[in-house]
Amino acid sequence: MAIPDFQTVMLPLLKLAGDKKEHSKHEAVDILAKEFRLTEAELHEMLPSGRQGTFDNRVGWAVSYLKKAGLFEYPKPRKGIFLITDDGLETLRSSPARISIAFLRKFPQFAESERIRQHMDTTAPVAEALDSETPEEVLEASYQRLEEDLAAQLLERLSNCSPKFFEIMVVDLLVAMGYGGSRKDAGQAVGATGDGGIDGLIKEDKLGLDTVYIQAKRWQNTVGIGEIQHFSGSLDGVKARKGVFITTSQFAKNAKDYVKHIDKKIVLIDGKQLTELMIEHGVGVTEVSVYRVCRVDEDYFIEE
Repeated sequence: MAIPDFQTVMLPLLKLAGDKKEHSKHEAVDILAKEFRLTEAELHEMLPSGRQGTFDNRVGWAVSYLKKAGLFEYPKPRKGIFLITDDGLETLRSSPARISIAFLRKFPQFAESERIRQHMDTTAPVAEALDSETPEEVLEASYQRLEEDLAAQLLERLSNCSPKFFEIMVVDLLVAMGYGGSRKDAGQAVGATGDGGIDGLIKEDKLGLDTVYIQAKRWQNTVGIGEIQHFSGSLDGVKARKGVFITTSQFAKNAKDYVKHIDKKIVLIDGKQLTELMIEHGVGVTEVSVYRVCRVDEDYFIEE
């Protein structure tokens, strides 16, 4: 089944704590993953940032919301441990069909925390999204949309730039990624071909222990297997065993399959990956905002 949202996790989590024993979030993740019959792939699915598991994040927020409603408490001084309260046990005895944010609003302390949050929210869509997604998911989804829009803008700019500027961009990106030694060296090694792209040999590292053949095409059409076979043959002509083929468009499936079955190492970078690399390495983009996300340091509040 699909990974349940954090509200769906709440009732099974409350039932788990119904034994009146102390439980850790890590333990709850393991038990609930089996109850929801999550596959290994689902259990290891990450948030877009890649820093936390999606299911782990949702269990964590389910614990937090149940604590906010007074159904859980955090016994001191142990870190990451939760315990059901009398209100939590009473809620279980009422046999609710589902526990959701709407359900939790009947508890005064949760309603008060919601009132404060709604007062602080500046846009209705965000407030509504928080009812179905965890705050991290809302933030990361917004971040992903911004990145996708930025990538689309970059690709449009690349498609309309001059061949000379495209050459400069590729050189800047390769140097930012650690290839080519200095920018001067890379600029001399990679030159225009006159066919809508550039090609050349470039150092794989600053010491020049190995070389990589580069070909970049500022194309609109899909790059087929013929172009990649020709590129593979070109490696022999320059005595190179490694190559990177960059395009602003995309590669045909047979082209991708071809590079998997040859003895040379050829990396294919399409328009989507190209813009991702530009964003990652700060080429053609500028930083406008930085948001620092913090969490409570449980260790700080442990009283000796």
